[in-house]
Amino acid sequence: MLTIVNAAAQAYRGVIPADRWHEPYMPAEELASEIADGVVFWIEENDGRIVGIMGIQDKGDVALVRHAYVEPDAQRQGIGRRLLRHVQALAGKPVLVGTWAAATWAIDFYRRNGFTLLSPAEKDRVLPRYWSIPARQVETSVVLADRKWMDPQC
Repeated sequence: MLTIVNAAAQAYRGVIPADRWHEPYMPAEELASEIADGVVFWIEENDGRIVGIMGIQDKGDVALVRHAYVEPDAQRQGIGRRLLRHVQALAGKPVLVGTWAAATWAIDFYRRNGFTLLSPAEKDRVLPRYWSIPARQVETSVVLADRKWMDPQC
């Protein structure tokens, strides 16, 4: 899983703020910490090889998509969409996803898959409520929400 995360995260290099980039993007200790904090990872394989991962974390009234990555050579083949649909079905509640504001490709992916970009004020309200991230990351991130969040009647 770390190989997929760190290969796909290379797209962030030079795009996200330099003070938020580090190598490797996700060290093994961070992955272990995320799992210990309740992030459950799902994978997609191709010929026995992991090509995509997506985590989901239950936060009570919502679920968070965490660490969604597809191997660069396997992108644009529906892997991310299938993983997203799978974790949404598992959640059975509103789903939120946070990503870097400069990661326009990620924002576009979630929008194509029915998510709505929250306003900056709403982002500033939900990020500290559901995520444990530094203030600098809050400043440089966005949050997207699925239809269940936007319209609780869904």
